[in-house]
Amino acid sequence: MGHSKILGIGNALVDIIAILKDDQIIKTLELPKGSMTLVDREMSDRVQAGISNEKRLLVTGGSVANAINGVANLGVPCGFLGTIGEDELGILFEEEQKNQGIKPLLIHSELPTGRAVGLVEPDGERTFATYLGAASDLHPDHITLERLQEFDLFFIEGYLVYNHALIMAAASAAKEAGLVIALDLASYNVVEANLEILNELVDNYVDIVFANEEEAKAFTGLQPLEAVVNLATRCDIAVVKVGKEGAYIQQGAVRHKVPAAGNLVVDTTGAGDFFAAGFLSGIAKGYDLEKSGKLGALLASRVIRVPGAKLAEEEWIEIRKLEEDL
Repeated sequence: MGHSKILGIGNALVDIIAILKDDQIIKTLELPKGSMTLVDREMSDRVQAGISNEKRLLVTGGSVANAINGVANLGVPCGFLGTIGEDELGILFEEEQKNQGIKPLLIHSELPTGRAVGLVEPDGERTFATYLGAASDLHPDHITLERLQEFDLFFIEGYLVYNHALIMAAASAAKEAGLVIALDLASYNVVEANLEILNELVDNYVDIVFANEEEAKAFTGLQPLEAVVNLATRCDIAVVKVGKEGAYIQQGAVRHKVPAAGNLVVDTTGAGDFFAAGFLSGIAKGYDLEKSGKLGALLASRVIRVPGAKLAEEEWIEIRKLEEDL
């Protein structure tokens, strides 16, 4: 496909990652395990109070923002469109994007910068309670052809589907601008709550769709292999990730099974985001689907070794060397 410049749109968040000893806090707060739940500011404060005695890590986040960070570190020109507050977390988010070489197309809001509290259990499974804050101030009129025109591929965050007008405006503008459109299905509970509009997006706008097995099941009602076949009839490229089993990638009648690149798990936060980063970077560099998938699997295997969705520069140096031999 060979598209060279990627723009992501999504929730600009700061992740507060807590490494838990057990799942008691998750049960007490009645959060659905392994998913992302949108909460109000009061509930976010309750969750943060509940982890006050736990080991915590503060990193910039947001699903597509994480992916764009990966894209930038693989040397692909990229940008990110989102909304931040006029506060310390907003400054942190914008400065980190600039430091990573990402073009920040950020709109400022009077609301506080959004934050996602990630509760990580001993097996690496994570549960998120997300207060969108300023991220919810992203509006359809922020998505202009002027902002899109310098890019070739547009990666849309599935979590934006709660704002139907926004995600449809994003897809429509990208289609009009002639961009390749990629969509991540975000979380199984997001899919269940927004089936109708996600069907419309995938069938009429999306070129590349990413889903894990739970999301694929919620969207198609099918198991992973059948799901990727189904999705490939509805868009150009379908990717269904199956955790430690790797991923299925299908375009037309051609299917690839890409194995996982490692099984050491500390925190699965960002695994799907980094798989998408590697895969889309591969597409941008003109790699074939199998090599793009292997690059995605490599990134995913590295990010699950660390708390949060950020890798140190020495990790990126090693990844870029390994990329040459995929």
